[in-house]
Amino acid sequence: MAIATAPAVAEAGPLGDALQQLDAAIDVLGYDQGLHRLLARPRREMSVSIPLRRDDGSIEVLSGYRVQHNFSRGPAKGGLRFSPQVSLDEVRALAMWMTWKCALLDVPYGGAKGGITIDPTMYSTAELSRVTRRYTNEILPIIGPEKDIPAPDIGTDEQTMAWMMDTYSANVGYTVPAVVTGKPVSLGGSLGRPSATSRGVVHTALAALAYRGLVPARTSAAVQGFGKVGAGSARFLAEAGVRVVAVSDRYGAIHNAAGLDITALELHVATCGTVCGFGGAAEIDPDDLLTLDVDVLVPAAVEGVINLRNAHDIRASIVVEGANGPTTNDADAVLDDRGVLVVPDILANAGGVIVSYFEWVQGNQAYWWTADQVEKRLETRMLQGWRSVLETATRRGLTLRQAATVTAVSRVADAHLTRGLYP
Repeated sequence: MAIATAPAVAEAGPLGDALQQLDAAIDVLGYDQGLHRLLARPRREMSVSIPLRRDDGSIEVLSGYRVQHNFSRGPAKGGLRFSPQVSLDEVRALAMWMTWKCALLDVPYGGAKGGITIDPTMYSTAELSRVTRRYTNEILPIIGPEKDIPAPDIGTDEQTMAWMMDTYSANVGYTVPAVVTGKPVSLGGSLGRPSATSRGVVHTALAALAYRGLVPARTSAAVQGFGKVGAGSARFLAEAGVRVVAVSDRYGAIHNAAGLDITALELHVATCGTVCGFGGAAEIDPDDLLTLDVDVLVPAAVEGVINLRNAHDIRASIVVEGANGPTTNDADAVLDDRGVLVVPDILANAGGVIVSYFEWVQGNQAYWWTADQVEKRLETRMLQGWRSVLETATRRGLTLRQAATVTAVSRVADAHLTRGLYP
């Protein structure tokens, strides 16, 4: 079978990394050029203009995107991001990673992602509601509980999903809870969904520690990012006995070699809006957090924070990717050469999409599970994924990222080949 030549890739950034990871998986699997091209390109993408009337009466026009990378295994699934850095290429990369994530954890979805180029901190709640509703109305033809199911991401939350659900439902004329996940429980959301990504990160972190023969009570961790994923990851690591010595957010970073009081820190952040100024720690340069002498590093913020500039200085023996694409491909090679175990994003942070799937199932059945049921099923799925990736990596002589991508790509390709090419 002919080996594919790589489709043109972006020179840099998340999309370039995503396409290069696909190229490597194709080389291992030996797929032909046609299948490679099909897997490299989104099946559908939409760019929209979002006119917004500001509270002062002025008009602003924002850019929004929704990319559906693949739906061979089921409806598309992926978050909606509000960030000044959102671009079409970033959304394309995130949608591709969602495809692999869903396939790797055997969730019956394809990958999608959405984004609006906006800094949500600069807009009122009323303005964000108008932006969300207009964006939802613009992408209405391509979303739905059997088509594409959005969820929260950076800069969005339960309230955003409630606005999306209400806008969609108003347009079709009846309430459709399953059109989005990550909703408030009062509107059909699932118990355990807000903390699901963080719990999944910690399940894989603890599995990686055990694989390396390390005991949580005698290990340390640093968490970059203290938002929805980072804060929960720090809390659950601490509850497992790991000494969390440093955390950071968009404003700065703090460090205490004896371990941070995460409960007190969360109260501080709830009051002050930042980790900075916390009395139980010293402030450090945020870049220095990534190179602290710890056992586990959890990058849980944005893409590309571990790169060629700092990869040689990473001292953690295990990196667990809470964010999407936090390690560039060049840095990944450096970490592998140095013996650092990297638990890839499409495995480590898959807890969110797993419990989103649980929420979608519950919404379609109008029957809700207990928090204990959700968390036990999440743990089972995460550990099954860990064992599958570890077995493939060992058998094929691959890194965990390579093994995860090969496994996921093969499952998506099998689904496509079984269905056939239409017409």
